[in-house]
Amino acid sequence: MVIITQDMIKQFQNLVETIEEPLKITFENLHQGYPTEAVIRFLKARDGNISKAHKMLVDCLNWRIENDIDKILWKPIIPAEFYRSVRDSQLIGMPGYTKDGRPVIAIGVGLSTYDKASIHYYVQSHIQINEYRDRVILPSATKKFERHISTCVKVLDMTGLKLSHLNQIKVLFLLPNVVAYSYLVSQNVVYLSFSKYSILYDDLNYPEKTDTYYIVNAPYVFSACWKVVKPLLQERTRKKVQVLSGCGKDELLKIMDYESLPHFCRRQGSGSSRHSKTTTGDDCCFSLDHGFHQQLYNYTNQQAAGIKPRAPVKQGSFHVGFPEIDPTDYKIARTIETEFHKLENQNGFADEQDGPKPNGDQHLKETSAEKLVHV
Repeated sequence: MVIITQDMIKQFQNLVETIEEPLKITFENLHQGYPTEAVIRFLKARDGNISKAHKMLVDCLNWRIENDIDKILWKPIIPAEFYRSVRDSQLIGMPGYTKDGRPVIAIGVGLSTYDKASIHYYVQSHIQINEYRDRVILPSATKKFERHISTCVKVLDMTGLKLSHLNQIKVLFLLPNVVAYSYLVSQNVVYLSFSKYSILYDDLNYPEKTDTYYIVNAPYVFSACWKVVKPLLQERTRKKVQVLSGCGKDELLKIMDYESLPHFCRRQGSGSSRHSKTTTGDDCCFSLDHGFHQQLYNYTNQQAAGIKPRAPVKQGSFHVGFPEIDPTDYKIARTIETEFHKLENQNGFADEQDGPKPNGDQHLKETSAEKLVHV
């Protein structure tokens, strides 16, 4: 693992001083008063290579400007009923904090469907959560715990992963980030497209924001997946991943209080996470009724209401340019795809077990619900 030295930091900072003024402005929104820490994150993401880290940062800043990311929290997904359907099909939330103050982000990997809206709404929601975490949650945690907090931990619920879905593995054309491999299965094109691009967004524009990925409720298929994927990952990435037994409750309680456990980690036993989609209200960190989502939704609506001149907020998904995929990752994708085809054949799984496949073109179109709310 590369050690980031003061000399590396200084050289990178000197390069940052030479960027154009518009980039400097959006860099301030990115670093939130901690430019040195941001520089270190980009250096780590490029293994201490100053030139590559500088290019990565400049590309990130240009992406923020081109897609108006600095204003994404001013653009709520409305009306609330439509946003609720997005939340119900994109299972992500924040149940609390670790004992040392890091936000806990919970993700329902296997049970998310991403079938209630076009991909653009899910991308918009994903980036809004990232930005709200970085601009509101982390500064608040820094103040509360009286130390600089700039990273989170993620708990990934693997309930719902099925080997028969892995014929879609070609989506992993891709992926330097372990999150990609936990998002690798789905039953429709929207999910696959969202997974691929959200991972790329995070890799390229929010590097080193997660300390540890805790995998819970992992079925056999994930163990098989991890066995193939793990040797292909960089050491730095492998060390971030911890596959816990069952729902992970005992291990997670070492770093967080019970109140901060995701709801799917509070029940012991192999079926503990089956309640993930039936638990509602404040008990379910995925629900729009949960405090985190209520605060985020109120915040975006308040930001939108404060824009001058005042005007009714109009619906319209936030179209963000998709990042390009690194050609060097094709080799990894082909290796994984080949291995899983072998695994699928060995275990006699057939696609028929999951019923007919959804039509991809249909899922890439806006749903009738969206058409109703467009202005």
